[in-house]
Amino acid sequence: MSDKTVVQLLREFVSEREWGQFHSSSNLAKSISIEAAELLECFQWSEDADPLRVQSELADVLTYAYLLADRLGLDPDTIVTEKLKETRTKYPVEKARGRSSKYDEL
Repeated sequence: MSDKTVVQLLREFVSEREWGQFHSSSNLAKSISIEAAELLECFQWSEDADPLRVQSELADVLTYAYLLADRLGLDPDTIVTEKLKETRTKYPVEKARGRSSKYDEL
């Protein structure tokens, strides 16, 4: 891969095709949901999903997520790191380890 970031590669891809006109925030958010449903469909009847199909659908979800973050002027690494800080507070290790309970039920 080149030295370009994923966001730079996506920007070039979209620009070359003049698709930016279709990439409103709401359209990108809808696309994330649609692609997430296609990812979920991989596991609809079995845990033994085709790894290549899962990879492809996950890449679609991530692509639209990166495009939406870019459209909103957000850095994906920053927003994930900030959210992780919040989640660490909600789910302290000593209460959450080995449990799947929601934070208000710990």
